Amino acid sequence: MNIKRKLVTSLVSAGALIASNVYAAEDTIKVGVLHSLSGTMAISETTLKDTVLMLIEEQNKKGGLLGKQLEPVVVDPASNWPLFAEKAKELIDKDKVSAVFGCWTSVSRKSVLPVFEESDSILFYPVQYEGEESSKNVFYTGAAPNQQAIPAVDYLMNDIGVERWVLAGTDYVYPRTTNKILEAYLKSKGVAAEDIMINYTPFGHSDWQSIVSDVKKFGSAGKKTAVVSTINGDANVPFYKELGNQGISAEDIPVVAFSVGEEELSGMDTKPLVGHLAAWNYFMSIEAETNDKFISAWHDFTKDEKRVTNDPMEATYIGFNMWVKAVEKAGTTDSAAVQEAIIGISVPNLTGGYSSMMPNHHITKPVVIGEIQDDGQFGTVWETSGLVAGDAWSDYLEGSKDLISDWRKPLSCGNYNVKTAKCSGQNF
Repeated sequence: MNIKRKLVTSLVSAGALIASNVYAAEDTIKVGVLHSLSGTMAISETTLKDTVLMLIEEQNKKGGLLGKQLEPVVVDPASNWPLFAEKAKELIDKDKVSAVFGCWTSVSRKSVLPVFEESDSILFYPVQYEGEESSKNVFYTGAAPNQQAIPAVDYLMNDIGVERWVLAGTDYVYPRTTNKILEAYLKSKGVAAEDIMINYTPFGHSDWQSIVSDVKKFGSAGKKTAVVSTINGDANVPFYKELGNQGISAEDIPVVAFSVGEEELSGMDTKPLVGHLAAWNYFMSIEAETNDKFISAWHDFTKDEKRVTNDPMEATYIGFNMWVKAVEKAGTTDSAAVQEAIIGISVPNLTGGYSSMMPNHHITKPVVIGEIQDDGQFGTVWETSGLVAGDAWSDYLEGSKDLISDWRKPLSCGNYNVKTAKCSGQNF
């Protein structure tokens, strides 16, 4: 009898423990983190994983969200674009996350897009990209071309007097589409086709000797030449090294990069790179109280005062805080309710102002061009006087210049044609 009672007691206790664990799991709000922690993009994406974890930790210290603690669910798609889709589906279907923060390359975002749309889930995408897209399930907190690429070209053209252009990129959708926009823009400004050189290399490309030699030759025609770089990931290290090897300084042929920030420079010898440029919406060196607090929190979290911050981290910070405010406003993590609540929400950015979520699911951002310093930081050489609203569709491409995106009801369309007064698709 005693044995039976002990057995029953044990079973009841075990059942209570299981129930308690289930309740505990249901009593958290799960947040997906979808960034490459291995492979060619780990150099950039690992930091964004850490950023999300820091933001979740800080939010939990404030009491969580809707009375619940946030629980991160981290996966590693390993710089493998099809694997991004598999991991996204796993986060949504198996882990039941309320939102996902992730992706860096546009090819990874394109890979996961159908997954988020089919499940009506939410992705916050924190990296500059090529535009030409607007999905009701994606919030684009990185720069669109009119918030980075176009202002960078204007600066080179108007302030430095550049007349010849090398558009160098990694061979995937972001560089190709961005360069298509830039080529059209340059030609609209009167630049001749022979003054535009376009080159693409694969991810992880390491042998830059002949390409840099071609750039050097192209720049010897007597016209001021610049490189507009959409080279991504760890290929930047040998690219900049080869520039130094061939004696190409920023005075000779300046490079303005859209994918090189403080994190990438932290692994390079920056002395030969001094004077080269990057166009972003944030630099670690920007003086603002919010930035000082963010850097301090980052150093405390990582326990490493040498860890740098960068633009995609700020975009992650903005997107995360927008999501929190939208959930609080909606009173639920339900995707449809959050999608509706988030439009118009403003949160502090790290440059001393506020960024707002626009009806096209892009945000307002300042544009800043910085010059590489020998300590691996950027010194600001140019910035917009105010915030720039991100355009989902380029004004310089046929088929795009007549499109707008507005996810508010009753339009609820990502590509509304203002000439035909038709929405050509539910998303893009």
